Formats: sequence, C-alpha cells, structure tokens
Amino acid sequence: MRSFQVEAAKVEIYPDAVSMGRAAAQAVAEAIKEIEKRHTTINVIFATGASQLDMLDALTKINNLPWNKVRGFHMDEYIGLPISHPASFRGYLREKLTEKVSLKEFNEVDGTAPDAEAFSHDYAAKLRAAEPQICLLGIGENGHLAFNDPGVADFNDPLDVKVVHLDLVCKEQQAAEGWFASTDEVPESAITITIPALLRVPRLIVSVPGSRKARIVRRSLTESISTNCPATILRAHPNATIYLDEASAAELDDLFPRP
Repeated sequence: MRSFQVEAAKVEIYPDAVSMGRAAAQAVAEAIKEIEKRHTTINVIFATGASQLDMLDALTKINNLPWNKVRGFHMDEYIGLPISHPASFRGYLREKLTEKVSLKEFNEVDGTAPDAEAFSHDYAAKLRAAEPQICLLGIGENGHLAFNDPGVADFNDPLDVKVVHLDLVCKEQQAAEGWFASTDEVPESAITITIPALLRVPRLIVSVPGSRKARIVRRSLTESISTNCPATILRAHPNATIYLDEASAAELDDLFPRP
C-alpha cells in the first residue's frame, strides 16, 4: 500500500480492486465500532455502482459488526426506473447489503414515487434528523459525487436532497459499466443527496477502483476546487480517505512517485 495526503484528503493506493475494497471495508468497520461506543444508532449513507462492489462484498463478510444498530440511507436513484431493472440502485443495495446483513433500518430513495420533489423534501428531513456519521461514496467519471454532475453540483446548495438531470458523461459511464444496454436507455433524471449534505458527514470513505477512473482521479487531486470537477471538494473535508487501486492511480506516478 502507498499513501499520501492532498490538502486535507488522505489517499491510499492498493495493488488491485479486491485489496482496495477490503481496506475500505475495514475502515468502515472500525468507524462503525468507534461510533457504537458513543451512539445507540449508527447512521450510514451507502453508495452504489461498480466502485462499491468489492468494498460491500468485504464489509458484509466482516464478523461481529453491530448491524442491528445501523440505520442506512441511500445516496441516489434514477427517477422512473423500476426496482426490477438491473440498474436500480434500490435493487443493488437489497442484493449487496440488506439481504446479506440485518440492519436496524434502511431508508431507500424511491425513484418511482409519484412526486419526486415531494419525496426529496421528505427524505431530506429524515436525513437531516439522523445526522449520518459515515458516508461511503465513489467518484464518477465526470467527477460527480452522488449524482451531482458538474452542471448541477453546488457546493452551497440550499437543499439536502434534490431532483437533477444527468449529463452525457454520466450516462455514458452507466452504459459502459453494463448497467444499461445503451446510453439512450439511461434515465434523464435522478434524485440525489447534495454535496453540502454529503460533506456534513464527519467520516467519508471513498472507493475509486478501475482504469476508467484514472483520469478523473488525477483531476480530483490536482485541479482547483470547483464544481467543474465536484470531487475536488473532497480535499477540503477534514476526514476523507480516498481508496484507489493501481489502475485508478495510473496517472499519479509523476505527482506521487512510487517508493
């Protein structure tokens, strides 16, 4: 493992996605156990997508975690996509998380709710009341955090949860990762937790494996902090760790040489 720091953000690089996922999962487990000492309920925001597969697989296999004290929240969801669709984030989290471990409670984002704006308002109130202590997330190929693409990301967003339109790069990523047969099939909009709501969480654990993420990892760690690349804001968070594998870190060697 190689590690370094960029402003406030810690970065750790592992040989492959599996070892990276295990390391991120271990960090989550340690955070959960630490929070259990001070709180009766542990509130965690869970992300989905290819970036979370190895981490969630490892996390759900760790013994003796107090899952019965964990209240889960769901980061984002496509609007209008049925839970039966392979790309449904609700379906993903049921398969990868809630059917494997017994949480105290899990709050899904329902993209099929009849009124997405009203649902977003109600979900935001529930999220704010819970004050999540851990957030597990990834970085999109366009630098998005959750579904806060560059065109809709707002570091001073007055909302905690909102309806957003997805940009082309985001849609292309979803299709390229195999969630949809083509870019045209990706829904136009989604419900997402906003960036200020994510940044209020005291512990961020960011998993970013794979060669498709190499370019955006470099941008996230080197560009000026701005919504042109929303993930740059991670460098301003007081307790964020970004977990990479060698593939996603491939464009960093000139900046952070190998020992």
